[in-house]
Amino acid sequence: MFATTNYPCNIPLESKILFLFHSFTITINTLFAFHCKTKLRTTNLQSTIYTHPNRALFFRKKLSFFNLPKQIMSGIVVVFDFDKTIVDVDSDNWVVDELGFTDLFNQLLPTMPWNTLMDTMMKELHSHGKSIKDIEEVLHKIPLHPRVIPAIKAAHALGCDLRIVSDANTYFIETILKHLGIREYFSEMNTNPGYVNEEGRLRILPYHDFNKASHGCTLCPPNMCKGLVIKRIQDSISEEDKRLIYLGDGSGDYCPSLRLKEKDFMMPRKNFPVWDLICKDPSVVKAEIHGWSDGEELEQVLLQLISKVSMEHNSPFITSDCKLQTLSLSVLEALPKALPLRP
Repeated sequence: MFATTNYPCNIPLESKILFLFHSFTITINTLFAFHCKTKLRTTNLQSTIYTHPNRALFFRKKLSFFNLPKQIMSGIVVVFDFDKTIVDVDSDNWVVDELGFTDLFNQLLPTMPWNTLMDTMMKELHSHGKSIKDIEEVLHKIPLHPRVIPAIKAAHALGCDLRIVSDANTYFIETILKHLGIREYFSEMNTNPGYVNEEGRLRILPYHDFNKASHGCTLCPPNMCKGLVIKRIQDSISEEDKRLIYLGDGSGDYCPSLRLKEKDFMMPRKNFPVWDLICKDPSVVKAEIHGWSDGEELEQVLLQLISKVSMEHNSPFITSDCKLQTLSLSVLEALPKALPLRP
């Protein structure tokens, strides 16, 4: 039931085991779902992995026998929001707070759009003697969950096309990703332009220049409609039969979720604004919805979906009118939880 080509060697070990387990689970579920005639829709995913305490050592020794294609997932585009998705905080707030300008920020917040406010705050930082180096040092310390980077590396190594759609800015995102050593994993970055001008001041401009013309979307802030970005991405891959996985947390991620198709996947962060908006009426989102709460669950769900697409693509048992309701086996629930792996 398993392919016989080689694993990409640069997938983190824990991610390999996680991906392998999901692939095995989906294979078994596929056999049970063979006669399914009703299209099922997954509106939530509670993913718990169980295995024998010694199974981790078994997998370490046996990974080479359960190999997966090196470019198995070239047909998947994974789109990440940035703030509170890749990093665990809002990068704008992080810089302002860490450099001691929270009070001024809160004072100006009711008077102008967020994007304009951030450009104004960069002017204030510069006028008070804060340098680009000061900003970069703060960005280098931004908090993130330890499983997010392995998840990104694993998805990239499996052949997924990774992209960013964010209402942050290019300077913040580029600085953080380069510091983390993962900039090269992303093929495209869609965000507000940010650059250092001749005075040494950071400028932040709108993705959509609302001073010239409105993007016309009532769901999104005036400077950026993520739904229009997703529509452009969809148009660019329309002839390649690719599938989208979208991860986000904020209210600005709701519009793109409405653009996704039935073959796609939406991964909203649980109990964040986009989750709350979707929960009001999940039926308006055509894509399958799979929630996540932190970086660990993000990794589990993302690799699970990649496994699922892999098995659907390669298995003759799954048809277009039969989707799996769940990716876990009840028989495994009687087994103890896996021990944590150490590199």
